[in-house]
Amino acid sequence: MSHPQWLHEEGQYQLVGELTRDTVPDIWKTILQWKPEQSELELSLAKAGRIDSAGMALLIQLIEHAKKLNCHIMLSFVPKELHTLFQLSNVDGMLAKNIKS
Repeated sequence: MSHPQWLHEEGQYQLVGELTRDTVPDIWKTILQWKPEQSELELSLAKAGRIDSAGMALLIQLIEHAKKLNCHIMLSFVPKELHTLFQLSNVDGMLAKNIKS
């Protein structure tokens, strides 16, 4: 299990590591302390490892958390497995404006 990291370097955001039920609580604590500096940002999942349903829920909560802080998040490099989870959970329509094609 790799512990996830929330990285922000030179205006770029990314989640690195697994987002699973075992890792979500720790990364969520970090995210709750985050205050966006811009009204839109791109969050890369290119270096994210395995993402289960808890990781998907974290991403949805992150998008909602950012929205409350007047920030729109675009997810990039969304893995095919996560797209499938979105579809199976019937949230793909709700997240359509947050996924960069």
